[in-house]
Amino acid sequence: MNKIKYLLIAALSLSLVSFSWHKPTLYIIGDSTVRNGDGTGSNSQWGWGSIIGNWFDTGKISISNQAIGGRSSRTFLTEGRWDRVVGTLQKGDFLIMQFGHNDASPLDDTARARGTLKGVENDSVEIYNPIRKQKEIVHSYGWYIRKFTTEAQAKGATVVICSPIPRNNFKDGKVTRSEYADWAEATARQTGAFYIQLNELVAVQYEKMDTAAVHAFFPADHTHTNKEGASLNAAKVVEGIKQQPLLGLNAYLIR
Repeated sequence: MNKIKYLLIAALSLSLVSFSWHKPTLYIIGDSTVRNGDGTGSNSQWGWGSIIGNWFDTGKISISNQAIGGRSSRTFLTEGRWDRVVGTLQKGDFLIMQFGHNDASPLDDTARARGTLKGVENDSVEIYNPIRKQKEIVHSYGWYIRKFTTEAQAKGATVVICSPIPRNNFKDGKVTRSEYADWAEATARQTGAFYIQLNELVAVQYEKMDTAAVHAFFPADHTHTNKEGASLNAAKVVEGIKQQPLLGLNAYLIR
């Protein structure tokens, strides 16, 4: 009788352990430089978020790339995309975000109306959004990134903010850096999030390469990379992860 009792207790303990274990998910949000199109390279353009899974043990961590082309931090929020992501976040998950390329767009043009105010302050302005046909309060880039970060942290997720990858713009042999890199870093400091200086890491690598090889990464324009360029960007994200031993994502890397 005692043997049966102990076996039942052991089985119950194992079932409780199994039930309580949560396989973490790495959520990725951003624009087309993170996921281009449907993420399969159908247009010969790739975002690094569609490739970075090759560096992770996906048996231990799931990858959910929720980035979408054409979005700024503002429109990722106003379209309800952030609500869907934060609604699924669980304690122990990870969130990597990279915005900036589209945040420099106009605030209220009839094409996109996706721009944000420059900087990281709590500035705001009321505009009429011709796309949504309603008034809208537009905030700073830092405000939107802070919102994503603090709401994810409140769910128990670990947040990593990346500065945007550099464009294929050279001047006197140097890659032009993005001012959004400074604002991404400042927001990470404000919120206690991890920060990957992706803009700088990739720019330094480009400057070590033959410019013709760098240009080959950009078959269509100066912003969107092919698969080889996206692989380089993904490798630099991983390099940024490895530079931070306290970042729990390191435990899931296989490369």
